[in-house]
Order: sequence, then C-alpha cells, then structure tokens
Amino acid sequence: MVLFGTALWFAGAVLLGWRDLVDGSFDIQFFSCLAGTVLGIIGYGVFRWQRSAARRGSRGSWQGLSGLDT
Repeated sequence: MVLFGTALWFAGAVLLGWRDLVDGSFDIQFFSCLAGTVLGIIGYGVFRWQRSAARRGSRGSWQGLSGLDT
C-alpha cells in the first residue's frame, strides 16, 4: 500500500512537472507531489528497516507486527 501511494504521488509529480515545465513556472501542486514522493520513500525505508530488525530479533524493534512473527 505504501508503494502504491508513493507511485501515485510520483505520477502526480511527473504530470504536474511536465505541465509546469511547459508553462515555465512551477506551482505548489508540483512541490506537494514531490514532497509526497520523498516522504513515501523515506517512510517505506523506515518500514523495511523496522521489519528487518524485528525479524533479526533486535531489542529496539517493533514487536508483534502482523505477519512478521513467522
């Protein structure tokens, strides 16, 4: 789900960036989509990092995550 949302933000950034490139000025919508893309990538990185820590049994990791107990 995180990757799907990040892909939608990226698609919006591409479409709005193309539109704004043709117009010659970038609007707030482009920068909002760009920020959504970057935050989605960072969030997915944190998710992967915590999931790998939970699988390793690290003390500082989240415990009881659904589907990771196997």
